[in-house]
Amino acid sequence: MPLAIAIEPLTPERLADYLRFFDTRAFTDNAEWAGCFCYYPLHDPQLTDWQRRTGPENREAVSDCILRGEAQGYLAYLDGEVIGWCNAGPGELFPMLRGRRSMTDSTGVIDCFVVAPDYRGQGIAAALLDAACAGLRAQGLGEVVARPNRNADSAATNHLGPLSMYLHAGFEIVAERPDGTVRVRKLLR
Repeated sequence: MPLAIAIEPLTPERLADYLRFFDTRAFTDNAEWAGCFCYYPLHDPQLTDWQRRTGPENREAVSDCILRGEAQGYLAYLDGEVIGWCNAGPGELFPMLRGRRSMTDSTGVIDCFVVAPDYRGQGIAAALLDAACAGLRAQGLGEVVARPNRNADSAATNHLGPLSMYLHAGFEIVAERPDGTVRVRKLLR
């Protein structure tokens, strides 16, 4: 029987839920990534040396982004607790993508999925993907892009979402790189 989850957009009012998820559930099986707080795609590599950042710095920075409306995404709730997250928003919110020829003002980006270990493999990421596409369409964006890794062999390396999930949701492959990264795209109109 499918889980009765609720998908909600990230808002400043949901900051405490977001932080509780990342503080206590998101990376219980991958402590190496626990300090990211999903700030990596939001940091500006021209201004910040990612390798020198600490977990508390990332927690504070992503909190500031959320409070200013400069971070978007979707939270999956089960019984009032967050069990999953998808980082998704207009391309302009992701400084890491600045200057890419493929990005336009009408391009949305899906960057990360984090599902609590006990709930993986139960359709949470697919539900988050559907909500992200609907939310980006509602913002007037015409397309959404993502970059899953064809060679993902663990939950950590699959944080960009499984390629099969994107293909099942109607995305098409538009480019592949030798490292296994696949650029996928879906029209939203």
